[in-house]
Order: sequence, then structure tokens, then C-alpha cells
Amino acid sequence: MLRFSPLLVILLSGCGVSARHGSDTAPTPPDLDFPVGHFSLMERSGRTITEQDLRGSVWVASFVFTRCAGPCPQVTATVAKLQAELKDVPGVKFVTITVDPGHDDMAKLREYAKHFNADADRWLFLTGDEATIHKLMREQFKQAIERKSREDVKPGDEFGHSTRLLVVDKEGMIKASFDGLANEEYPESREQFETNLSHLKDRVRQLAR
Repeated sequence: MLRFSPLLVILLSGCGVSARHGSDTAPTPPDLDFPVGHFSLMERSGRTITEQDLRGSVWVASFVFTRCAGPCPQVTATVAKLQAELKDVPGVKFVTITVDPGHDDMAKLREYAKHFNADADRWLFLTGDEATIHKLMREQFKQAIERKSREDVKPGDEFGHSTRLLVVDKEGMIKASFDGLANEEYPESREQFETNLSHLKDRVRQLAR
């Protein structure tokens, strides 16, 4: 896995930022250490969620949109896999933020969450104002996001955004970043991706102690 830099990730083709090709080995990435900071968004249940509601929990953040025809379903499937494989770790939560809040209202997020068997107590789906969310992604999560404005943009490809998974500790500090999906263009990518997921799960377990 390539080292993550706390700067905006360069946007690539498709509706998301692709998983990157690296070496055959995937060493454990060094810790990041910067705060998420304040936010206030609406959960699919209608509850307002702020960073204070997540204090005391280790959580994994992801960014998708429900009408995405690109990598978003794969990223969400990765989070569903983590939800199942980390069920033995008390207090761990998953937070998925839509980059398309004008379309992804609470009803659409509930439907999307149900499709992925999201546990309402452990996996939050958040929406809000588009400008607020995009600023939050860029300035606080340090992740790339853009609304595509070309006339030839296809349905399901309206946004380019990071497909990274961010691990946040109990104090609200972002500690690590991992690919949310494998890059299928490279034969060895699947094995590397699974190794990265193992590192993610190990880091979550360490932080949850």
C-alpha cells in the first residue's frame, strides 16, 4: 500500500478515486495523526450526528453516493465485510457519508443501508448540505471530491471522490487510511487489498483496546 499523505488525493477516472497499484508486499502503513474536528450531519434515522456522538468509539469512515455506477458499491461491500468481521470488537462503528446529499435523502440512505445489511446501531449513513459535506471532506478528512460539470457526464458518474477508508480513534483523531477496493487492472491487487484489510482490522482492534 502506498503511503497516504494528508493532502487531497488526485482525482482519477470513474466516479471515484481508484485503488492504486503498488508493490507485491503491503507493509503496515505509519500512523496518521490529525483530528476530524467538528461536524453535524443527519443520519438515515433522522438523528443529528456530531463528532461528539462518536467520541469513545473507534470508527471507519467511507464516502459514497447511492446512484453511483462505479466503485461505490464495492467500497460499501468492503465496509459490510468489515462490519461482519469486526463484530467481536466492542464499540466499533462505521460511518458512511454521501457525497451526493441533494439526491441521497434519508429514505434513499435507508434503502441503500438495508441492501448492505447495515446494523443501525453500528453503521451510520450521513447526509446534509452538499457544500458542507464537500468542505468537510476536503478540509477535515483530507479527501478529494468534485462534482463533474461536463455535459457528457453519464448517470451514476456525477461525482469524482476518494474511495479511501479512514480509521478514526476514540478521541476523533484520524490514524490510518486504506484502499476501499482492489484495483482489478492489476492481477496482484486483490491479494494486496486483502492484506491491507487485515492491517485495517488489526489497527481497529489495537485502537479499541
